[in-house]
Amino acid sequence: MRPTTRRSTEPRRRWAAALGITALVVTGGGLLGGPAQAAATASVAVDFPTHCIPPPIAGIPPIDGTTTAQITVDDATPQVGDTVAVTYTVVVPAASNPVDLALPADIMTPTGKVTLGGAQSGGVTVAGPKKNPPVPGKGAFPSFSMTGTFTVTAPGAITLSPGDYNIHTSYIMELDTPCTVTGPPAPVSETVVATGGGQVNERAVQLSAASGQAGDEVTVTGTKFTPGAGITVAGRDGDAQTGDTTTATADGSGAFTARLAVSDPDTTGIVAYEGGAWDAEKGAGPLAYTVTGGGEIPDGSQQLTTTVRAGTLSMTQAGDSVQLSGVDFGRGGASTGDLRTVTVEDFRGGPAGWSLTGKVTDFKGPGGARISADALGWTPSCATKPGSPSTCAAGSAGAVGSAGATLASTPDGAATGGEFTVDAGLSLDVPAFTGAGSYAGVLTLTLT
Repeated sequence: MRPTTRRSTEPRRRWAAALGITALVVTGGGLLGGPAQAAATASVAVDFPTHCIPPPIAGIPPIDGTTTAQITVDDATPQVGDTVAVTYTVVVPAASNPVDLALPADIMTPTGKVTLGGAQSGGVTVAGPKKNPPVPGKGAFPSFSMTGTFTVTAPGAITLSPGDYNIHTSYIMELDTPCTVTGPPAPVSETVVATGGGQVNERAVQLSAASGQAGDEVTVTGTKFTPGAGITVAGRDGDAQTGDTTTATADGSGAFTARLAVSDPDTTGIVAYEGGAWDAEKGAGPLAYTVTGGGEIPDGSQQLTTTVRAGTLSMTQAGDSVQLSGVDFGRGGASTGDLRTVTVEDFRGGPAGWSLTGKVTDFKGPGGARISADALGWTPSCATKPGSPSTCAAGSAGAVGSAGATLASTPDGAATGGEFTVDAGLSLDVPAFTGAGSYAGVLTLTLT
């Protein structure tokens, strides 16, 4: 039997989000919008006047222009107590690049606020990733999006309007361009209608800033916690808590103030909660927060960088032929042997696992005699090299056949990769009175 090999590398997922403002030039515009309605309405883009203050180094005065923005939500008809995800998209910034110097990719981090009105007041902190395409000199700035969440605390129509936003740039130096709504609030872009009136967790937190360099402190204030309760304030990365934590104690009215130093670059939000672990019923947040950079390199220091290059998914085999044991004419039985060891190397990085499958042809003998492909069975085994992020699992013992079967695999995960050795015991069930002679089939292995 002669194994053959096919290789494939699973394509990497690609994504991009466009952000950006660093120093501003005005474009004209007007004010559009209408009053909040008593029912959920489709999200609309709105124009509003904006006062922006370019970084002093830009050497240009404050800008009074027009921003076009749109607010969307993941649930326009929530229940009281639900958490609603909010996306604030600046469709057309009030500016373009005022200088001839091109700006490189991935230097801009946006943060902002969404204003709540109607049945519920307050604001929603939103933040976007540090991701933008290059901006040519004197070129237009692209659209960018920011996300955050709020908890519904009252039934009725809740309006959402674009609020102030800030663009932080990390290029040569750390700079901010704050843009505020002129004559707030801006027009309503989205309306949600909440129903229900049961018990609601009214704990709430606010941040003094939605972004900062690694190590900066942000002031966190909370209200309506249990009076006298111990409070943990912590950074979050999705569902996981980061290493950024501090504690506080709620006063007699249930309020507290804490200063949290945010150093972990994975921190994307901040929560506060009572007790020893996060509990949505006894906590508030997360509010979006973005770590924008690590500051300037101190004098006398040298910044060292390196690159880890992604590799490929590949396999090799210890040989390309297997001699199975012979059987006697008239008796038949199991013709056995061992698959040549297959070594799989997954050096791609990323979340994708892999699967190694095999299928076999009929075994052809003298005079057109055949042994069916379904007569070949295997018992797979797989070993993982220590230190590999993934752990391989052997396929099930059973028939291989022309339809094929799984020899080994690893699952998808947050981090995958490693080195693996795959083996299998082979057994061909030869019928008792199969014609004498030599039979051969081809087992094809495919790695995806």
